[in-house]
Amino acid sequence: MEEQVVKEGIVDSIIYKNPENEYTVFSLNTKHEEDSENESELICVGTIADLYEGENIRITGNYVVHPSYGKQLNVQVYEKTVPKTEYGIEKYLASGVIRGIGEKLASKIVERFKTETFYIIEKKPELLSSIRGISPQKALRISAIFIEQEEMRRAIMFLQQYGITPTYAVKIFKKFRENTIKIVETNPYALADEVFGIGFKIADNIAEKVGIDKNSVYRIRAGVKFVLNQAAANGNVFLPMERLKKDSAVLLAIEEDIIENTVMELNITKQIYVEKSENNELMVFLNFYYYAESYCAKKISELSMFQSEERYGIDKRIKEIENETGTILAENQKLAVKKASQSGILVITGGPGTGKTTTINAIIAVLKDEGLEIVLAAPTGRAAKRMTDATGIDAQTIHRLLGTTYMADDSKKQKFEKNEDNPIEADVIIIDETSMVDILLMHSLLKAIPHGARLILAGDVDQLPSVGPGNVLKDIINSNIVTVVRLTEVFRQAAKSAIIMNAHRINNGEYPVLNEKGSDFFFMKRYEQEGVINTIKELVTKRLPNYMKCDMFKDIQVLTPMRKSPIGVINLNASLQECLNPKAENKAEKEFRNIVFREGDKVMQIKNNYNMVWKIYDQKNCLIDEGTGVFNGDEGIIKRINNREEYIEVLFDDLKIVKYDYSQLDEIELSYAVTIHKSQGSEYKAVVIPIHSGPYMLMSRNLIYTAVTRAKKLAVIVGIPETLYKMVDNNKEINRYTYLKERIIEFSKFLGDDN
Repeated sequence: MEEQVVKEGIVDSIIYKNPENEYTVFSLNTKHEEDSENESELICVGTIADLYEGENIRITGNYVVHPSYGKQLNVQVYEKTVPKTEYGIEKYLASGVIRGIGEKLASKIVERFKTETFYIIEKKPELLSSIRGISPQKALRISAIFIEQEEMRRAIMFLQQYGITPTYAVKIFKKFRENTIKIVETNPYALADEVFGIGFKIADNIAEKVGIDKNSVYRIRAGVKFVLNQAAANGNVFLPMERLKKDSAVLLAIEEDIIENTVMELNITKQIYVEKSENNELMVFLNFYYYAESYCAKKISELSMFQSEERYGIDKRIKEIENETGTILAENQKLAVKKASQSGILVITGGPGTGKTTTINAIIAVLKDEGLEIVLAAPTGRAAKRMTDATGIDAQTIHRLLGTTYMADDSKKQKFEKNEDNPIEADVIIIDETSMVDILLMHSLLKAIPHGARLILAGDVDQLPSVGPGNVLKDIINSNIVTVVRLTEVFRQAAKSAIIMNAHRINNGEYPVLNEKGSDFFFMKRYEQEGVINTIKELVTKRLPNYMKCDMFKDIQVLTPMRKSPIGVINLNASLQECLNPKAENKAEKEFRNIVFREGDKVMQIKNNYNMVWKIYDQKNCLIDEGTGVFNGDEGIIKRINNREEYIEVLFDDLKIVKYDYSQLDEIELSYAVTIHKSQGSEYKAVVIPIHSGPYMLMSRNLIYTAVTRAKKLAVIVGIPETLYKMVDNNKEINRYTYLKERIIEFSKFLGDDN
């Protein structure tokens, strides 16, 4: 057994630190008094959070001999305290631990207050202002930072013993501040509720170590909420009571009866909402989903009540529009134009090539004749840009239209400037790609629709539903309350595209025609997964850029059904990064959770962050616009990685530049390959789709339909044809628990009776 040694001293210098895992190499000065005769320097290595030069540290560990660097002390256990000697205090303050204090000012402070320096900073900061260069305001700021640093270090050391990484420890401290240790000791499940990235399982592991009983009411409440949140992550607005009991019992390893009692208690205390369905089955909601769904149903029902007479001379105006544009509208397109001038809410749905854009342009022309103010929006930046290009009118993301603002206490929670008290200033709001809109975003949008305004929702209902909870567009259509126009006729020009025709074949349950001569739709048979990967790499790096004369980063996108597996997102991104943006001496890198981010990498934002600051600069590097909000699905390129100041700078497609602190890197991922779900609302010149094998419920018709319809000029499927045919045959959609359709019907009956 290796001999354990104990050493105590002052951190003399930080030789190396890995900011990701806090692995640190430092020199320890083991002198205990300012006596040079007792000075002894020792090189130490180990994982130590938030270490600064000048700190006192007590170490337990064993000696190791590094082949290059010689004898070192491998740190296994440590305890930190603030420095006690003048030398240590000055070195600590000069290390940069407190912003605004450099070497010169640190020297002045210690020269004045000696070993009482920390007492003065913490208890009598006003005395600092007697030193030239420190104003009373700066003195108070120094004191506040010092106190917070002390609290944070104590909290981080406390949390580390429960296996929480320094990155998450900092997030936890920023949320709970001086209450961190108390909360972890009494109810660690609060971490799962309040801190993004700390899930129930991590909190449960801490609770077990702290000694909280598995039947604790805190644990059961947290488990129930975790199951409901997991259900929402899978698209569900609620769970049936029986399903919730079963899933929670498996998670918590306790009896279902205990869970039902806890659910009813949470309902009584209004932490969740329990409601009976029309079939007398209990539905269990997280509160915000219940209120969002109820509000949406009420507002949609109210909008649907508005119906006016057909506008005089509308047929003549439609004929004029046809003459002006040289386009003959199909009967359902004409119907949509007429209904747009009559209805408070209108849904226009149809597949590719059926003329949704042409219809919207005709609607805009007619409504402008009425002198109406029209605004256009879409769920993503890419979809909004396409809308702008197609209509000639500036379109925004829905988030930008609603005006995202800071929510000081939590960047996970959205806050919009536009609402019932401050509605959108428009007479008509037209939303494209509505199939992507989840129940929470629809709730925020409907709250901002002013009284008397019209809402037009366009989208392809046969695509995948939103990534977030709900099946909003389908539920609205299936309620049979809202006016719906289905565009079914594929126009002659569109019919020349094999992409469009095969998309319709797939949607109708027919097998696509593969590899027609002169086609824009290709299938490359590869029965081995390694062959699929190699073919994709060849397509992306050589064949498609040469064939299409396009940008391999901006114009080509690999879309895969899943995240894991050899042809999933994780593995494909690593493979494509290696050939599209290989390691180079002139490219800085940052490793985070086994993913290497490199300057020049293609990345995607994977969660909404309403507080993230962005800036736009002109060609002369002058700031021309700035704001907040980066959203799930936004794509960009890493322009700079600064390992010294610990941030990554991303230039997004809409020219926004965003700086990500290293603690925020869980919000982005490589996007050379993305899941088909993540591609919704986007359109690319060329898409490459690996199809090999996967779970039956995942490999479905609407998944491959959505993937194919993302391609504008060329679609290439690589893999097994039999798997493609099975996907076309599999029209079973994963059932989502939603109640919006039923609520719309109920509210409409109520409003009808009321009138």
